[in-house]
Amino acid sequence: MPSTATSPHAAAAKRGRPGYDQQSVLHIAVDVFNKHGYEATSMGTLAGHLGISKSAIYHHVPSKEDLLRLALEEALGGLEGVLKLDGATSGAPDSRLEFVLRGTIGVLVDRLPFVTLLLRLRGNTEMEREALARRRVFDRTITGLVAAAQEDGSLRTDIAPGTITRLLFGTINSIVEWYKPGGALSAEKLADDVITMSFQGLHQ
Repeated sequence: MPSTATSPHAAAAKRGRPGYDQQSVLHIAVDVFNKHGYEATSMGTLAGHLGISKSAIYHHVPSKEDLLRLALEEALGGLEGVLKLDGATSGAPDSRLEFVLRGTIGVLVDRLPFVTLLLRLRGNTEMEREALARRRVFDRTITGLVAAAQEDGSLRTDIAPGTITRLLFGTINSIVEWYKPGGALSAEKLADDVITMSFQGLHQ
């Protein structure tokens, strides 16, 4: 499985109240957002889960919206990073497609709470709409790879590229609802299973 882009926040220096840094606050906040919904989560709710006062949260982030921004960048930055790797930019289109799908699954597993939050966005704020627009660009890139693989004869041509992309990502995105990291099914085996199931039905 290809390596994924390093999180831009993973090495953030500790600051703010003792016991927390920005990343630890972010991870807890994302778990709360996923459980209760972003809009339904107040700073008071976050403070309760963190065991600190609301004012203490502001030592780490300016606002709830900033937490959302950081969380979405974790997800989108990882996904977009896959598209910049050598395996995604060179080689036969079907090989590039498989590389990107494996990388996408790797990011999903590695950053599961963040990708879960991304997939549950409703587009109710400008920030959410911008994130959804970036996700559509990502999807269109995959559709382009599918179309290129069809053109060179490595994928069947009786299904529209956009339909194939939606079916592939319907499968991949569903992983957030049932996959348990650290269980018997490793991320590598999961990617193998998705690729086998998908490409056995797509290869000519």
